Amino acid sequence: QVQLVESGGGLVQPGGSLRLSCAASRTIYSFRAMGWYRQAPGKERELVAGFSRDGSINYGDSVKGRFTFSRDNSKNTVYLQMDSLKSEDTAVYYCNAIAVIGGVSYWGQGTHVTVSS
Repeated sequence: QVQLVESGGGLVQPGGSLRLSCAASRTIYSFRAMGWYRQAPGKERELVAGFSRDGSINYGDSVKGRFTFSRDNSKNTVYLQMDSLKSEDTAVYYCNAIAVIGGVSYWGQGTHVTVSS
């Protein structure tokens, strides 16, 4: 069983920054995709950023130019640097990983991000 542990959420003012971390219980190389999703109240879960099978990094349209996805293979951890935060970025942010073998999808418990003055 894979565990994904997120951290770094919190309350921040508009225009501020936060950095989310997601630590996996096994090597990132065992995943064919890994990234961040978010779900705001009353809305569907949406992709924020992540890497896909070919290694490319994809971003949701609403965060391009403001958020940066990165990974540290040695720590089995992926990050989401969020800059120029807006109130509409308020959501629960989830880490997701899809295993190479079997295509099993794993989710973290979520971390809350609130952007408010």
